[in-house]
Parts: sequence; C-alpha cells; structure tokens
Amino acid sequence: MINILILEDQKESREALQKIIASYGRANEVDIDAAGSLKEAEVFLNNNKTYNGFFIDINLNPEDNEDESGIEFAKLLRKNRKYEFTPVIMVTSIASLEMTSFREIHCYQYIVKPYDRKTVEDVISKIVMNGKVAEEKYIIVKKDGINYKIKCDAIQYVQAITRGVQIKLSKENVKVPYLTIKEFMTKVDKEDFIQCHRMYVVNKNHIESVDVVNRMISLEDGNVVEIGVTYKDKIKAFIEKN
Repeated sequence: MINILILEDQKESREALQKIIASYGRANEVDIDAAGSLKEAEVFLNNNKTYNGFFIDINLNPEDNEDESGIEFAKLLRKNRKYEFTPVIMVTSIASLEMTSFREIHCYQYIVKPYDRKTVEDVISKIVMNGKVAEEKYIIVKKDGINYKIKCDAIQYVQAITRGVQIKLSKENVKVPYLTIKEFMTKVDKEDFIQCHRMYVVNKNHIESVDVVNRMISLEDGNVVEIGVTYKDKIKAFIEKN
C-alpha cells in the first residue's frame, strides 16, 4: 500500500486533488490522508503510518500572498531522517516560488493549480513505482573499504563478534568490522528486527518459534539463537503482540 499525505487549506482544491489521486487506476494501491492545516498534518505524521509521498500547498494562508508555510512544513519533513528522500510535490498558483521549492527542499515536482489530471496521475504512478522499490529494504555496510548492499529480507540474524558483527544471510555469512549491534539497529527498520541478546539481533520475519522458558529462538534456516535474561520480557511482549 502506498500512503499519500495531502496538505491543502482550501477545501475544494483539497477534495479535487484527493479525488484525482483516489481514481488512480490501480485498486487498493493508494491510501490518502488529507489535512487542511499544519496542525492536522502534524497529527497524521505522528501516527504509525509511513508516507511514500506528499502533496503540499505552498501558501496555506490565502489572505497572505507571501505566505510560504507549506515550504516550512516541507523543510521540517526533510529534517526527519524518515522522509529525507521521500517525494514532495509542491502545489500552488504562485509560480514565482517555484525555484525556491526546488532549491531549498529538493522538491520532487511542482504542480500549478488548477490541477491537471494527467500530471497528477503521472506523479502518482512514479510514487507508486518508487514505493514498490523502497519495499525491498536493504542496508549498506562497509567491508575492506567497499560498500556492500545487503537486502534486509535475506538477513536471518546478526551476531556480535570481536571488533565487529557477523551477518548470517540465507546462503552465506558476512563479517563486517567495526560495526556494533547498536549501530546495526540504527540502520534497519525495528519493525523487522529485534534484539534478543546483547550479542544477537534476529529478523522477526524468519522466526520459526520462540521458547521463552528455555530462552531460545528457532529460525527458519534451522539456526537457534539465545534469548538473554534481560531481553526475556521484551521477547514476551513481541510474542503477545504477534
């Protein structure tokens, strides 16, 4: 599912844009949240949803032709690591602000009102394609001075070793020097990985079974990983949630 957030203060324009996006010809591919103010947009951002694209009106105060609060909101998005590279489409009738948008917030595209259906649909199709690529999560690790891209789905578990970690993949092991378990967890989505021991992190998607009594996690590939005493409650909570 591709999630889109619209920030447009004018109700008619907001609903028109929402209608065009909603009519995009691929069923159940796009989910839309529409905000009429900065406050509403911030509420949406504070939920657990991750957005794949933003349509933001530059001028959120029609009584002030020089208002650029939409750009300020986009700048805040760019400061959030989660949305550092997410497509931001600026929407406005004030063409003079176009270059400001591109230069300051790395605007993905610029759309002038009134909306042209084909232009909006072209943008949505690109966001959908970009979102599907993003679903194939991966991390970049450095070994022997070379950056390697590793698909997260291929990682079974990660083990701390002397001066680094060992990443257990489906078909091989990769030793990465000078990377700690803590640093590894900052590189991956915590929805997919959980630390179960001071020396181990497992991929939730590859867990076959969990034995809390004997403190062991069995993985799909047959490997067994220990649950640390101090992580036992955390693993229990994970089991109850899933």
